[in-house]
Amino acid sequence: MIKIRNIAIIGATGLVGQNFIKALEEKNIKFDNISFFTSKKSAGKKIELKNKAYITEELTEQSLTKDFNYAFFFAGGDISKKYVPIAAKLGIIAIDNSSVFRMDEAIPLIVPEVNIEKAANHKNIIANPNCTTIQAVVALKPLHDKFNLKRVIISTYQAVSGAGIEAVRDIENGTANALKYKIQKNLFPEVGEFLENGYTDEEIKIINETRKILDFKNLNITATCVRVPVLNGHSESINIEFENEFKIEEIITTLENAKGIKLQTTPQPANINGKDDVLIGRIRRDESVKNGINIFVVADNLRKGAATNALQIFEKL
Repeated sequence: MIKIRNIAIIGATGLVGQNFIKALEEKNIKFDNISFFTSKKSAGKKIELKNKAYITEELTEQSLTKDFNYAFFFAGGDISKKYVPIAAKLGIIAIDNSSVFRMDEAIPLIVPEVNIEKAANHKNIIANPNCTTIQAVVALKPLHDKFNLKRVIISTYQAVSGAGIEAVRDIENGTANALKYKIQKNLFPEVGEFLENGYTDEEIKIINETRKILDFKNLNITATCVRVPVLNGHSESINIEFENEFKIEEIITTLENAKGIKLQTTPQPANINGKDDVLIGRIRRDESVKNGINIFVVADNLRKGAATNALQIFEKL
């Protein structure tokens, strides 16, 4: 029996949606039919893919039908909350990029290099993790498998593209429309909304999602998220303390042999734009603790941090 692959892309004209379409083209992903859905405002726009022109359609409750096998959601939490259950009920496998379903215990939260085996229990909904979480767990998983994580401290340096197209315009124009503060020639340690405990919801996402993906509920982990004047590509300084002793050469070899990772002496966002690898460098022992290291991790937040991760889930399925 030949598997028919009819795909729906929701949020096709946003930054992540555009990168997903680009990745489909670059990787020559096979499908039988594809439809692009947007808001009413963006309906009627032309999208070109594999030398064919498509016209975007307004997403309504009648848009998703049993004809689709897969639906990719890149349109934000409100849309996902309403339409992902509709898709799942129709038997469509929904791969959702919002935060709505990530912490639902019944829904797998998947990074293919880390826990693709859990995707088998999808019940028609699979959650795509937060962009900062994805690159962190790609780095942490092989190290945890060999040396056992004890404590993790993550400090992020997040590009404006993670906040959408209007935030990109903010950095270009020196405005503060999408972002709370001016980002041009500036940075600020406030990504997301503040919670009662003083953390932002972005920081809590990293903490909770990392624990879920690594299947390590009691992992000692904390995070501070910073928005920086970089157009695209998130960076993270990660301090790790292990249970096991190690040689620094063992750390390097472990990362070199891990899926999805490339080592660089000085990884930078400019070196990862449009690519799907996770760059890791500045690998050195933390001499303030017995079994600690520091690493610097960089990834394209629109590609591996969102679009490509969703596409890799589809490929594995």
